Amino acid sequence: MSNTGIAQQDPLTSQYMYNTLTFNPGFAGTSGMICATAVNRQQWLGFEGSPSTTVFNISAPVSVFNIKSGVGMVIESDNIGFDTDINLSAVYSYLVDMGTARLGIGAYFGMVNKTLDPSWYIPDGVGFTPPDLDPNIPVNKESVVLFDAGAGLYLNSDKYYIAASVTHINQPEINYTQGSSYISRHYYITAGYTLQLPNPAIEILPSVFAYSDGRIFQASITSLVRYNKKVWGGVSYRAGDSVSGIVGIELFNGIRIGYSYDFPLSDIRKSTLGSHEFMVNYCFDLSFGKSPMRYKSIRFL
Repeated sequence: MSNTGIAQQDPLTSQYMYNTLTFNPGFAGTSGMICATAVNRQQWLGFEGSPSTTVFNISAPVSVFNIKSGVGMVIESDNIGFDTDINLSAVYSYLVDMGTARLGIGAYFGMVNKTLDPSWYIPDGVGFTPPDLDPNIPVNKESVVLFDAGAGLYLNSDKYYIAASVTHINQPEINYTQGSSYISRHYYITAGYTLQLPNPAIEILPSVFAYSDGRIFQASITSLVRYNKKVWGGVSYRAGDSVSGIVGIELFNGIRIGYSYDFPLSDIRKSTLGSHEFMVNYCFDLSFGKSPMRYKSIRFL
């Protein structure tokens, strides 16, 4: 007997608003600061071989030959079942100032290392075929390296951001001994806004996130409340999938720490303890070169 399953191949994060560079290269440099983010997600705890994802990305604004640009790097480790994937990509974005907003037009180029390491359990008894006697069942460890590329647009200002991107634009082909497949294109749209309340210390940060691989479509709606730009918390709803609680704090040294817990809404909730996600983000500014101020008298020192 056989059946067809349809699911996304890119891992998702509930705190997508702090992990934009991973799926949109246009983000690089748009903040005007050097920004580094690390995310660890443990999904559907309670299942053996459940998804486990770790991401690190860093980006910075640069100016080469008076061309405003952004550069960055993304490292991603995604493990699920017998699969272990390592993604490594370099990011570039061309920055355009548009009044009070800035547009990043970006692309990434990199590699995907996909490793399949199966381990089968065969029950005792008559009638069970060992995996090595079935040519359609993988039994040996295999690893392939694929070229990968994507592109994205990211527009942001002090009050809002809106972005669109596509990953795996070349649809890398995966060739294992037992068969071949490919990584399909994934399309992303995200947007957010900062709503200032009458109390200047309180802000509401609504945002939306949607993606599709051409077969399925899924969207998330998130609303966060931020106090004094240092502490935030809220709820995210992923249609037909889960409800997430999100909390975070910015420490005195500028490091942001966030945590989210996903409670599944589908039938899978009967067999899992939910999903945990941890995020660390740090943005800072470095000024290179001599100071533009010149003094001719020590009276002004």
